[in-house]
Amino acid sequence: MIQRTFVALKPDAVQRGVMGEIISRFEKAGVKIIGMKMIWVDKEMSQKHYKAHVEKPFYPGLEKMITEGPVVGMVIEGVNSVELVRKLVGGTEPKGAAPGTIRGDFAHISYAYADEQNKAVKNLIHASGNKEEADYEVNLWFSNEELHSYKTVHEMHVF
Repeated sequence: MIQRTFVALKPDAVQRGVMGEIISRFEKAGVKIIGMKMIWVDKEMSQKHYKAHVEKPFYPGLEKMITEGPVVGMVIEGVNSVELVRKLVGGTEPKGAAPGTIRGDFAHISYAYADEQNKAVKNLIHASGNKEEADYEVNLWFSNEELHSYKTVHEMHVF
């Protein structure tokens, strides 16, 4: 099943200069990026994106983190892309993310440390959690005109 999902490289990924390495992992896995842009998320966009968390006690730290620098938003398309991207990204808490995942290889902060520092967890990347969330986030971040259709060599092996 061909799906579209949303990925955001958070300010810490941009600031650390690991965007290219992260993006290449998706390309090597055989999915394609059909939309990409860099934006500086404002408070309104943060509240729309993290609408499920706005009323939670940790939200102010999350908003501060996502608005502290530019974010690279991407729409990724491929077979079961929601599930595949989540697998490549790794667990939300970097400390417990498996080696070989993006978070497991590039981050190590724990929830406890972030709480002690009164900061949001710097975990580099956001990936839609399910198909419904992916549909919402793709439409929030991108217009249809910003999404592109093209063939990749990987598709020769899938279709």
